[in-house]
Amino acid sequence: MEALARVYAESLFGVAKEKGNLDVVREQLSQFTGALEGDRDLEVFFFSPYFSSQEKLDGLKKSVEDADPEFLNFLELLIEKHRMPAVFRIRREYEDLWKQENKRLDVTVISAVELDPAVAEEVGAEVERQTGREVELTSRVDEKIIGGIVLQVGNMVLDSSIRNNLEKLRQSVARAA
Repeated sequence: MEALARVYAESLFGVAKEKGNLDVVREQLSQFTGALEGDRDLEVFFFSPYFSSQEKLDGLKKSVEDADPEFLNFLELLIEKHRMPAVFRIRREYEDLWKQENKRLDVTVISAVELDPAVAEEVGAEVERQTGREVELTSRVDEKIIGGIVLQVGNMVLDSSIRNNLEKLRQSVARAA
């Protein structure tokens, strides 16, 4: 299902890029999936095999107004191909493509205690400097790491926590014994 979502997202992204509507389509895709997440009846309607494609197309026309024509065509295609349940994965894939295109990078700083905002910003600035990408920084607390920080940069994890260091020491001692 992930590969399918990637293909659909790449297709939508390609058309939106060609038309210069990357941000518009991103926003409308987010709004549409947000509406589905917020309304169980709407989600059941679009995902259920009990409603015909024509009923879903009619419902789409009633529920989506002033949408980008390419985005509307895309939703109609998903309905006709019975692929609407993949729309949430498609949104995630599109978002990844959008971030890549706009040189954005998700960075999460995890620490045992709340970090001073200046320290978190400094970490983000250093990641920006080293990667050449704009960082979208989030910070969270996890008491289990004891001390130090864990840095998630995109899909990489840099773990310099005391917990991780203690675990490495434990494994080293276990191998030596």
